[in-house]
Amino acid sequence: MSILNAPYFRDEEAAFSKLESCLWPDGPECPHCGVVKDASKIPANPDKKVRYGLWRCNACSKQFSVTVGTVFESSHIPVHKWLQAAFLLNSSKKGISAKQIERTLQITYKSAWFMMHRLREAMAEGRLNPFGLGGGAVEADEVFLTRLRRRKSDGNLNRRDLHKTKVLTLIDRETKQARSTVIPNLKQETIMKVVNANVSREARMMTDQARYYMNAFRDFGGHETVDHSKEEYVRGDVTTNRAEGYFSLFKKGMRGIYQHCDEKHLHRYLAEFDFRYNNREALGVDDSRRTERALKGAKGKRLMYRDSFGTAV
Repeated sequence: MSILNAPYFRDEEAAFSKLESCLWPDGPECPHCGVVKDASKIPANPDKKVRYGLWRCNACSKQFSVTVGTVFESSHIPVHKWLQAAFLLNSSKKGISAKQIERTLQITYKSAWFMMHRLREAMAEGRLNPFGLGGGAVEADEVFLTRLRRRKSDGNLNRRDLHKTKVLTLIDRETKQARSTVIPNLKQETIMKVVNANVSREARMMTDQARYYMNAFRDFGGHETVDHSKEEYVRGDVTTNRAEGYFSLFKKGMRGIYQHCDEKHLHRYLAEFDFRYNNREALGVDDSRRTERALKGAKGKRLMYRDSFGTAV
């Protein structure tokens, strides 16, 4: 039997209970006064327009639900459909398009598009985290996402209108975690700003022989390279194959599933691919557990529609 037949994917009351178990492991938490485990559940009554999942805090007497203070707040889409979308996004290795979500959940494309961005916001684990990686070997590599841009003058497409978006990814071999970010250029100072903010100085850095890596890691535990121009991809434990594997999956998803992605949205797609990579089957995380971890990340985050057009920080 498919897991999508589970009650919380089909019934609204069961969906609220599932979300509450993920976000409130210690009992209901009032978002107004912060009191935990001191609230009374208000029975749902559709005839009197009392919705599911409503609680009243015994300390401040205010009403709230588990969606308050999360990416689900103020959404008119039923919670069980949110859970379906979260599962589909987390169980699809290369992602799932908003058009597919629109057809599957029978909602509008605008709602599906915004829903997916809110879920990606929940999946964001926090980049530029000081010394979050390192201690062992850390691979660093970059990839280009190429797209054509129309000329404003005549609207024609031309090879000279190619635009390359640069992405830098760091992978810690010890923790098997990836961290990716959009960078404006491939200058050494730009790359090192990201590396210094994310990688411990004790780490051994593994890169290819690109010029912007040369003499960049003098303050680190070591720097070793492989020469791809000579078809050298592995030398002992020196390799960037993990980063190359990550990019292979990322590019397949961006070109085959999402197809059109503006640079201002790319940081959220990177958060999605990072999250699935960091919570993959090889690390003992199945689809259900991965979805639960994503739902836990929804707490304390909000993304308004007008803000979804912002750029990465």
